[in-house]
Amino acid sequence: MLSTIFSRRPNPFLFLPLPFSPMPIFVNFHNFPETSPTSVKPINPDPLSEMGTPSSLDFDQSTVCDALSSYSNDYKRAFDFFTWVETDSGFQHNTETYNRMIDILGKFFEFDKSWELIQIMKKQWSSMPNYATFRIMFKRYVCAHLVKEAIDTYDKLDEFNMKDEVSFCNLIDALCEYKHVIEAQELWVNRRECVRFGGDTKVYNMILRGWSKLGWWGKCREFWEEMDRRGVRKDLVSYSIYMDIQCKCSKPWKAVKLYKEMKKKGIQLDVVAYNTVIHAVGLSEGVDFSVRLYEEMTELGCKPNVVTYNTIIKLLCENGRMKEARDMLQWMHKKGCGPNVITYNSFFRCLVKPRDILRLFEMMIESGIHPGLDTYVMLMRKFGRWGFLRPVFVIWNKMEQLGCSPDESAYNALIDALLQRGMVDLAKKYDEEMLANGLSAKPRLELGTEAV
Repeated sequence: MLSTIFSRRPNPFLFLPLPFSPMPIFVNFHNFPETSPTSVKPINPDPLSEMGTPSSLDFDQSTVCDALSSYSNDYKRAFDFFTWVETDSGFQHNTETYNRMIDILGKFFEFDKSWELIQIMKKQWSSMPNYATFRIMFKRYVCAHLVKEAIDTYDKLDEFNMKDEVSFCNLIDALCEYKHVIEAQELWVNRRECVRFGGDTKVYNMILRGWSKLGWWGKCREFWEEMDRRGVRKDLVSYSIYMDIQCKCSKPWKAVKLYKEMKKKGIQLDVVAYNTVIHAVGLSEGVDFSVRLYEEMTELGCKPNVVTYNTIIKLLCENGRMKEARDMLQWMHKKGCGPNVITYNSFFRCLVKPRDILRLFEMMIESGIHPGLDTYVMLMRKFGRWGFLRPVFVIWNKMEQLGCSPDESAYNALIDALLQRGMVDLAKKYDEEMLANGLSAKPRLELGTEAV
């Protein structure tokens, strides 16, 4: 049934352990010859002789979803596995695995194939399309700037008995998420009478967040005032979004004013709202006031999360209060809230001794937190500016050991550090390696690649 969507079908797969992954198996597609649907032969059990036949392998929803995600950048291989695991291994796909496959297909604009899968889903009770299915379709259409197709998808939902408030909100949210806010607002104005809503606040919040994503601060203010004119009730989410907007447009004192307005109205803050206010009051009045707000939220029973601690640590680091920032890091551990890479990045940006940075870098990795590319690049640039080449290679080698492929920024940071120390030949080697990997090197006079 699924094999009709693609013209080829995979050979049997070789199952190998996958290090550093929660998946118990890994499907290797790379070494199999091409076959046509008419030439597929019965599975040869020899490659699996030590592990049993494919039908005896224990697939579950989590394993299949993880396998699909591992091939999210190659939809054909993902679909090969998706087809094989059902036809040759006996796994019965459910809504979750179908949704994962549809998301991958949509990423590569394979919308016709996505709809074929949705039609297949309709025929099986265990895999009926749900709101998440069409939320994915909305997201992928809008991400591809196919706004009309996204709206047409919503109009088709009568067929699935899902043309309702939930789907409409999902569509509006997708439009706002991918910066089609003008279209979202027009759709809301034109169709608000056709959809039964318990209240307008939810949609207004989505559109307000959309204007924030665009960075149109004047439009955000107009829309906020329009909510008042239309009598739209502002809730906790409304205030949280608008306080964040005030911080982003460098007016944190206005966010603090909104916080006081919320308190006056008796709106109980959650951790997201407190995090925004802690950031705002730290910028406008100082980090000590942020710590007081942190104490207030804990006294009121609102449990801080990693964003709360990261906000305070960043403010402390930026004010040069490194000892207090380290104390807060220890306090996080004591409270059972583990730090993340953003926590450590705040320290890396403000520490001024290479030895301290490298010690903290190793501590982060030993605790199981792997840096992102932005962390590697930041550290290499920092050491390069200081003229310390050995730490640059420590970071570069660790990046390769942990399986993080360098991008243009990483290569450029390394090459700049080498050129600063006069190591032109080695810099040229990495410049050539960068080009060989399909990355664009920036023009450099020292390497004879200056722009004409």
